[in-house]
Amino acid sequence: MKRSVVFAAIGCIALGAIGWGVLQKVRGPALDGYEVVARPLVQTVVATGRVVAVSRAQVGSPVTGVVVERRVQEGDAVQPGDVLAVLRADDLEAAVREAEAALAQLQQSTQPQAQAALREAEARLLQASREVTRRRDLLKRQLIARETLEQAVQVETVARTAAEQARLAARSLAAGNPNEAAARARVSSARALLAKTTIRAEVAGTVLTRNAEPGDLVQPGRVLFEIARAGATEVLVPLDEKNLEVLAIGQQAMCIADAFPTRPFPAKVTFIAPSVDPQRGSVDIRLTVTPVPTFLRQDMTVSVNVETGRRERAVVVPNDALGAMDGNRAALWVVADGRATRRQVQLGLRGLTQTEVTSGLRAGDWILADAQAAVAEGDRVRVVAGSLPADAGDAATRKELPAKLD
Repeated sequence: MKRSVVFAAIGCIALGAIGWGVLQKVRGPALDGYEVVARPLVQTVVATGRVVAVSRAQVGSPVTGVVVERRVQEGDAVQPGDVLAVLRADDLEAAVREAEAALAQLQQSTQPQAQAALREAEARLLQASREVTRRRDLLKRQLIARETLEQAVQVETVARTAAEQARLAARSLAAGNPNEAAARARVSSARALLAKTTIRAEVAGTVLTRNAEPGDLVQPGRVLFEIARAGATEVLVPLDEKNLEVLAIGQQAMCIADAFPTRPFPAKVTFIAPSVDPQRGSVDIRLTVTPVPTFLRQDMTVSVNVETGRRERAVVVPNDALGAMDGNRAALWVVADGRATRRQVQLGLRGLTQTEVTSGLRAGDWILADAQAAVAEGDRVRVVAGSLPADAGDAATRKELPAKLD
């Protein structure tokens, strides 16, 4: 009796197992899948760039000299006229002293001497003229010979010539005369050249680099400082050329400096290079940063997300569910009434993990997670519901078009 009960129980279990197996075979294999949903979609081009100034000013020395003082360092803000460094140039200082001495000699010695010589010459001329007059009177009274008068006339002629020469010399050395003007010009030129030993900023901005230290000998042509001009700051980003189709001037972007990952800042695309780098297959774009964060520094590495497309409500599917990609068309497995059907769909915005389907699918449909699932048209399948994969925009590279889902 007991043995019959045991056999009966074993038979029931076997029949149940067989029945369960048959039921599972009829229902089909269990495969991962998703319910298609509609949600807001933002597509971004994600890449890495660096901070650049709109322009840089290179500051050098127009004269040769030795650096005696450097007043700025990297990161200092400067305004036009601010002193960056001071040089010592012995030859220029000597030239100034020489020019000033020549001017002083002209004003304090040469000019007074010329005036004294003029007064002396005029006095001699006056005396010679008086002597001629006296001797003419004596000749009229026949008290002297004519030769004596002629001698006096010759002396007067010589005195008049000397006086005229002294007058011309004094006039040429008078204040404001060409000689003094030339001397003053030489002084001004020497002083101006000496003033160039004080190196000043010509533009407002931030000191990026310095190449001058006290004791250095500097010469014309050597760059001593490099200044990033104040004003707009840009982010230079090289992108794969395949992104050109979705890029446009004016697109908004969100940037994150690697050194400050918790402080994102906005930017806008303001330039797209007209040519492609044939070596890298990339195109450079520039984004203007306004306002400029205080922590931003020249040549900082920045991650950039450029918004290239937006849908307020889009039907999206995981990229792994898409197969047989051909341009903007693809195929996926749709599950309806427990059976798998291969369906062609039209694609819209594409992302790194998810893509918009513009036709061929609607919200509420069920799809298989794997486009390469081992099923055939019409096979029965059971969908094991899963959640749509999280956006992986942060893992995108400059050669990818990630879609960011809100």
